[in-house]
Amino acid sequence: MKIENNEFTVTNKKAYKEIRTFKENTVQKVFDFAYEMSYGQGEHRVHRSGGELKRKNGQIFTNTFQGKLAELAIYNEFFSLNKEAFFQLSQPDFNVYGLGKWDDFDLSLGETIFSIKSTKFYGNLLLLETKDWDTNAQYIPNLKKTETSHYDYIILVRIAEDIESVMKQNGLLYSNEVDKERLFNIINEYKWSYDIPGYITHNDFVNIIKNEQIIPKGAILNGKTTMDAENYYEETGKLKDFFELVKSLNKLF
Repeated sequence: MKIENNEFTVTNKKAYKEIRTFKENTVQKVFDFAYEMSYGQGEHRVHRSGGELKRKNGQIFTNTFQGKLAELAIYNEFFSLNKEAFFQLSQPDFNVYGLGKWDDFDLSLGETIFSIKSTKFYGNLLLLETKDWDTNAQYIPNLKKTETSHYDYIILVRIAEDIESVMKQNGLLYSNEVDKERLFNIINEYKWSYDIPGYITHNDFVNIIKNEQIIPKGAILNGKTTMDAENYYEETGKLKDFFELVKSLNKLF
């Protein structure tokens, strides 16, 4: 990362290399889920932890759609690379929740917990909001709940197309209402695919926190994006190989 004054420029990148595309029925299922979690009965967190932007339903749909595709991308690769581990994974959760269930997607393999983060296909940073994590890399929103606050692995998945741009081009990103059929027809015009640039371990994250690898709120990222919240970061070029991890996971169960 090149840092000059309040400007941060990613230097250690990993080029997007499509692994595979999602099947039409998968896109349909993810669409239905994301629609219900945004425009429908479910509700997601309206504010990011350290951010000031109040999210519209179009933004919530965007984040949920991208995040759920990312989760299913990980399932795809487990199935492809390690079927024994795949059949021990927790199942995808398509239940529609009310306020308090965030758009972060977690998987478990025995006692091992994976957190899946998503970004656009051209993204080259794993970003984790500082206000969500304590100094031991425990997830603060879950510390007082029965849900896990400790993640053994945090995996980054990149999704193409750029759903945010698709929504923005159609005047829907900041919408609170949209006809479901109209939105699906827009989504269905595109091919949806993914790659997985890598992961960090819990210990990696502890070191990131210790070393204060932080992009401050208000900083300029790559010359154009103003950060809405303070984030820990790791560049994609420094992430560990996800595929080797999956192949080696038999020892965990």
